[in-house]
Amino acid sequence: MKKFVLLLLLLFLGNASWAQVKPVKLADSLFSTYYHQRATLFRNLPHTQGDIIFLGNSISDGGEWSELFADSRLKNRGISGDVSAGVMHRLDEVAERKPAKVFLLIGTNDLAQGIAPDSLLKNLFWIADYLKEKTPATQVYMQSILPVNNRFGKFGGHTRNGEAIKQVNAQLQAKAAAHAYTYLDLHTPFSDEAGKLDAKYTNDGLHLNGDGYMFWKHQVYDEVFDLEQKPAILPAPQQLQWTQGAFPLYRVRSIVVQDAALRVEAERLKRMLAERGLAVQVKQKAAAGEPHITLALAKTEAPSQVEEAYALEVTQEKVQLQANTAHGIFNGIQTLSQLMRDGTYIPGNKILDWPAFGWRGFMVDVGRNFQTMEMLKEQIDVMARYKLNIFHFHLTEDIAWRLEVPRYPQLTAAEHMTRNKGAYYTVAEMQELIQYCKDRHITLVPEIDMPGHSAAFTRAMGVDMQSEEGLAYLKNILSDFSDTYDVPYVHIGGDEVEITNPDFLPQVTAWLHERGKKTIGWDPGGNLDKATIRQLWMQEGATNPNLTYIESRHLYLNHMDPLEAVTTIFSRQLGDRVAGDNTVLGATLCVWNDRNVLQQEDVLRLNPVYPGILAFAERSWKGGGHPGWIANVPVNQPERVQEFREFEGRLTDHQTSYFSGMPFPYAAQADITWQLFGPYKNKGDLSASFAPEKKSFKGKKPEAHAVGGTVVLRHFWDPLVKGVLEKPAENTTWYATTRFWSETDTIGHFWIGFQDLSRSYNSDSPANGTWDDRGSALFLNGKLVSPPKWKRAGQKGNAEIPLLDEGYSYREPVALPVKKGWNTVLVKLPVGSFKGKDWQNPVKWMFTFVPLNLKGQEPATNVVQ
Repeated sequence: MKKFVLLLLLLFLGNASWAQVKPVKLADSLFSTYYHQRATLFRNLPHTQGDIIFLGNSISDGGEWSELFADSRLKNRGISGDVSAGVMHRLDEVAERKPAKVFLLIGTNDLAQGIAPDSLLKNLFWIADYLKEKTPATQVYMQSILPVNNRFGKFGGHTRNGEAIKQVNAQLQAKAAAHAYTYLDLHTPFSDEAGKLDAKYTNDGLHLNGDGYMFWKHQVYDEVFDLEQKPAILPAPQQLQWTQGAFPLYRVRSIVVQDAALRVEAERLKRMLAERGLAVQVKQKAAAGEPHITLALAKTEAPSQVEEAYALEVTQEKVQLQANTAHGIFNGIQTLSQLMRDGTYIPGNKILDWPAFGWRGFMVDVGRNFQTMEMLKEQIDVMARYKLNIFHFHLTEDIAWRLEVPRYPQLTAAEHMTRNKGAYYTVAEMQELIQYCKDRHITLVPEIDMPGHSAAFTRAMGVDMQSEEGLAYLKNILSDFSDTYDVPYVHIGGDEVEITNPDFLPQVTAWLHERGKKTIGWDPGGNLDKATIRQLWMQEGATNPNLTYIESRHLYLNHMDPLEAVTTIFSRQLGDRVAGDNTVLGATLCVWNDRNVLQQEDVLRLNPVYPGILAFAERSWKGGGHPGWIANVPVNQPERVQEFREFEGRLTDHQTSYFSGMPFPYAAQADITWQLFGPYKNKGDLSASFAPEKKSFKGKKPEAHAVGGTVVLRHFWDPLVKGVLEKPAENTTWYATTRFWSETDTIGHFWIGFQDLSRSYNSDSPANGTWDDRGSALFLNGKLVSPPKWKRAGQKGNAEIPLLDEGYSYREPVALPVKKGWNTVLVKLPVGSFKGKDWQNPVKWMFTFVPLNLKGQEPATNVVQ
């Protein structure tokens, strides 16, 4: 009784002063021995970064949170028997940790002890307000009190409070904005048809059993990891319908397969489930009532590419995946993998899916910069996960010939290479790589570049490739190649060379065709025959309905800024079509890192490879897109901004979920908006200041708007690639401004840049004390932001001198003091001539500004926490 009276006294005092968010301390004698055991332990545990705390009573106490979510950041701060006053008494320990998130579930014990709903609510609001004041960057999640069930005859003091629980939950939802927390409704999903705690989740009517905790995880998983509410599927299916219910993945024990042709895919799925800690068996039949996954070959209708189509249906009882071929089943498994993101439940859905383009390729240039088998396989695995089906392998270059030819060992001799000397792929490695691709339903397309890009051949063989003797050597190489490797295509290059022997390419292609190989060549390029597929790489390449093409125009990641890469690839139509046809088979995304790199991983770090692959996978599978090539999302078309925002949500979900520890240069940008003022004529004086730099410049109407973290005013390929300015003019200055919110005075981290050097030009590094050679500047809250101290300031561009820190995405983010509330950014953007000092230094009039969260790489767009 003494405890009960003092609790009421506390609540009375709390009612009088809760809005002041003063610390609460009560007599230790009010709390149980177990309470003190747990509370003292919590205080003694080490403080760690980024904690995600589950705070509450016995229901939180019973969760093995870090194990359940497979994340050591999750901490248990539940104490059996605790009430809201107990949480208030020990809340300072939580606040002092400055956790990233707090998930609070408390109140059922208060109601059981006779505390009125209004009094309980005031304590809960006090808890939220206290956390907001003491640790404003912490995200607070107020979880609804769970329903109760009286059928078990236990905890009568609790199970009679069903209506009071609903009353409290309704107010918690209504007051969420006022107290700056996110309300999570657990009551509804945990309730049965009568509104009571579903009996399958409890064995006493109050507490949760193992199934209950798995269901709880499923309900809050997206909030724990800042994900979309539904699993993000990428590329998006052609047809997707979410349905009621969910499949209990954690209970699956069987994969049902009756067709021997699908055994390989069944074993693949089995391994995939094993990686999630789920042990399953491949069977011909499931036991009655057993949750299971079925793979089956069955007629699956699709308007195109039927061999890759699949149909997937997920219900509470089973997962049914069917397709016309094993390749279709493979594609469906990739989607299924994304749907089972939390390892507990798969949301109910129906999917019918097929690719818009049959050729969805990714090209790696290993002639210039060698990559190990491990790194190549990593990229192939990513390709497979996102349903790309062509691996274009550029093996030979002026720098080096990378493929072993046993007849001519001099081709791969170290003395005939100028980079990565002695690094090449043996016959066995090439065969292994071909099979590795086949196992993932990917076709490897080797490229032996001829007659251009063949200086390594000339050094090794002592003759020009187009000479009679050189052609004889080459025919021997191609004969051996055709006899050794089981690949349907050979890419013969054919571009960027003076054709001195007009019979060269016709003879080479005919020689390969006689040996059963199909050929591909670059367009524009040499004199290719009609049977050879053209791979477009410049705008000059125009499609002829009597020929067959692959699109690679404006799909070179080495020329693209990371943020621009995603917007431009997502926006476009591939081959000027919404879907493939007999003229345009599809497209290939290319990585030409012409410049030398310090280490092989820099190819992935300097270029937006994985973000680019995801954007390309979406467009090449889904089809559609918009005519023309643009660098930014068109702000004057709200439907396209929303379209990109939806895609970006899925992209960043995948960045978080599947690319941890891997190079993934991207930060959310769809919600960053800019006002642009100009043009101001600078008459060639790039240092000249204009009105937007003055404090009195307010309330003016902007001349243009933009969306994104990177804004390209004028692309160096203008007008082919459109920037945000309709009529950019030389010798002008523009200004761009935006603002972002910070919950507290802190140090923010930012991506800031004014040029993103192409990895295929020998561009110069910025001079000391400058961001670029245009006089660009950035002000945060009126203070000029200093440029980095460049590691190679003023370095003249050289293909053999690697880039180090010239790009914002591969140097340390800029750390700047920000203030609580709104922070204002002003960007100054002068330009002189649009002609660079030489072709290696083109003028790309652009800037980048993106707020990151305090971890330095994950986005907190327009918000600094």
